[in-house]
Amino acid sequence: MKKKFGFSVVVFLLLLLICANGTVAQSKLENPQADFTEIDNIINQGIKDTAFPGAVVLISKDGENLYEKAYGNFTYDKNSNKVKVNSIFDLASLTKVTATTTAAMICVDRGLFSLDDKVAKYIPEFGANKKEEVTIKNLMLHNAGLVAWKPFFKTEIKTADELLNYIYNSELQYEPGTKTVYSDWGFITLAKIIEHVTGKTLDEFCKEEIFDPLAMSRTMFNPSAELKDEILPTEDDKYWRNRLVQGTVHDETSDMLGGVAGHAGLFSTVGDLEKLLQMLLQKGKCNGKQFVKPETVNEFIKQQSSLSTRAIGWDTKSDKNSTAGKLLSKVSYGHTGFTGTSAWTDPTRNLIIIFLTNRVYPTRENFKLFRIRGSLHDAVVNAVEPRK
Repeated sequence: MKKKFGFSVVVFLLLLLICANGTVAQSKLENPQADFTEIDNIINQGIKDTAFPGAVVLISKDGENLYEKAYGNFTYDKNSNKVKVNSIFDLASLTKVTATTTAAMICVDRGLFSLDDKVAKYIPEFGANKKEEVTIKNLMLHNAGLVAWKPFFKTEIKTADELLNYIYNSELQYEPGTKTVYSDWGFITLAKIIEHVTGKTLDEFCKEEIFDPLAMSRTMFNPSAELKDEILPTEDDKYWRNRLVQGTVHDETSDMLGGVAGHAGLFSTVGDLEKLLQMLLQKGKCNGKQFVKPETVNEFIKQQSSLSTRAIGWDTKSDKNSTAGKLLSKVSYGHTGFTGTSAWTDPTRNLIIIFLTNRVYPTRENFKLFRIRGSLHDAVVNAVEPRK
């Protein structure tokens, strides 16, 4: 009896050690009825095809993690760091929904601003060149009439203030509300509104009001140098920074803004993102506390018009060529990030799928991930709801 007890303790300690090192204890995570072999096949084939060197996937249903697994290495060098389930990724545009949109929800709940407020109410200089009627909601729906993107790092603009003034004084590209053009500029501006009404920088506000309360301890802007070896590299930048980008933001505009911006700059893990998505899936509740009002969540995650699939900050599933695949429901909401990140929630299934990669290593010219995302999401649905 003593022998068996001793053996069990050793096994238990070994399992604890494995989990601490970031390897999945799959027996605790896997649904015995679900077969995730196809998910493994798709991601492993993606690595083999050089769509990305490393990835982590998390699948949660009905509040329970069914599958959480790391794949590959930090780079295509097999001697580079192995990816772990708690490895940190540069989220790129997932910043828009994880940080900035959630912060906007809180501001709306607290009456700090209304979505129908004019941007110029808070940033008067933004009203230049006939932009005085643009609303906060226009910014979040990407229909404000702003420029889609500009490579500021290639221009004469050198400082954050110069960059912001350029955006504020820009001219409309189309009448606000008449069409949708995805633009980082709207979320850069929104972050400055949030900073204005809260009296805190975006990173301070998000840490105090979102990340700390939700125990998202591995989510941050401008990670400390001590975390560098836990963060997957993004691009081997040979045109501006002339170095491998690792542990600092990949997006050049965010970098010029000090790494804290409304459109990009956030770093996180699948486990931390799942905490935020669960809060939204539970209509704003977390650990029995109403974190965001249910009506606010409902408004932000639904498609706003037939002119676009956009929700407020979030996107919803399109009928064709969606990164969410074909099988998630029409009311699914999610977002992607340029570095190779994505997060989708299907509220009809209580299903969350988070898929993080560093597809831009070693170059952003690698677009192979784009044909993989849809297949992966379809494979998840087939795994959790096996066909009869």
